[in-house]
Amino acid sequence: MRKLFKKTIASENPTLVYFFASWCVPCKLMRPTVEKIVEEGATAINSLEIDVELEKAIVKKYKIKGVPTLVLFKNGLPMWRHTGVMPIEDIRLAINEHR
Repeated sequence: MRKLFKKTIASENPTLVYFFASWCVPCKLMRPTVEKIVEEGATAINSLEIDVELEKAIVKKYKIKGVPTLVLFKNGLPMWRHTGVMPIEDIRLAINEHR
């Protein structure tokens, strides 16, 4: 997964990374929103889902302290991040600001 992660976030297209845990109720609430965002931007953005219980090295590197956390990467650099549930409009705005 780490190779795929590095390759995907290195893209010039923004990559939305959804950090979650299977036991996290807010993550379950946020999943349909993330799926809709990914569906809307199918060709304009990349996306990855990272289970914080399985990918501890990635979680540590990017200092993910809570879930759900969304991080928007571009050219390998984190451009924006948010922890917690948020409205779909705010996510769209963040993505559009970093295209």
